[in-house]
Parts: sequence; C-alpha cells; structure tokens
Amino acid sequence: LMADTVTSQTIIDSQKLAILKFTNESDGTGESSVKKVDVSALGKNNLGESCTRVSIRRIYWATRGMGVDIEFDASTNVLAIPLPADSTGDEYYDLFTGIPNNAGSGITGDIDFTTVGHSSGDAYSIILVLDKSY
Repeated sequence: LMADTVTSQTIIDSQKLAILKFTNESDGTGESSVKKVDVSALGKNNLGESCTRVSIRRIYWATRGMGVDIEFDASTNVLAIPLPADSTGDEYYDLFTGIPNNAGSGITGDIDFTTVGHSSGDAYSIILVLDKSY
C-alpha cells in the first residue's frame, strides 16, 4: 500500500501564536481525520503549562483536485472549515476571537484534516495561524 506524501512544518511556535504549514501530494489514498495539530506537542507558556486548545486566526490555502475538511477533534469530529477543491484563498478571523474550538464530547483540542474527492496527483498546501490557550 502506498500513502499520500505529507509534510508538516512549524513556522512559528511562540507563547501565544502557532503558525503551521501542511502539504499533501495524493496517490489517491487520501486522509481521514488525520491529526495535524497536536496541541500537547506545541510549546509551553512561560509558566510551563501545556497548550490545551487553539482557535483558528487565519488560514491560507491552495488545493488542486481535492477539497479538505478542517475538523476539531472529538469523539465525533466537528467541521471547522471546509476548503473547496481547486481553489486558493486566505481567510482572516482575527477581527474577532478567531474560530474557537466548539467540539463537544471527547474534545482533545487537536485539529484533524480529511481530504474530500481525492485522486492521484491531487495536492494541497494549508497554513494555519492559531491562537494558543492554556
């Protein structure tokens, strides 16, 4: 079995802000609720406390061929934002609090991606700008 070729890159991980970039070049396998932002792996604050959740401040994306559902991880994941196939964009939510994690039962604080309509040769690049909470 092959697998999609994926990367995760940390651009900034400061006390209040995390900026993370994700790519996927699909072989047709796709991703289903794959953990992309593990809040417990983000840097601690200056009190030594671990990050427990993030709100989405901005998103920059490019998709070729497939869409991507950005989900808040929980017992039943909650769709945060669906990114359409064959699109580029940037959305800014920092005029208000950002998009807070509103997942219910079993909330982890993490963010998962699910690809939609993927086939071989499809790709995405997504940059998330996140406000960290402790």
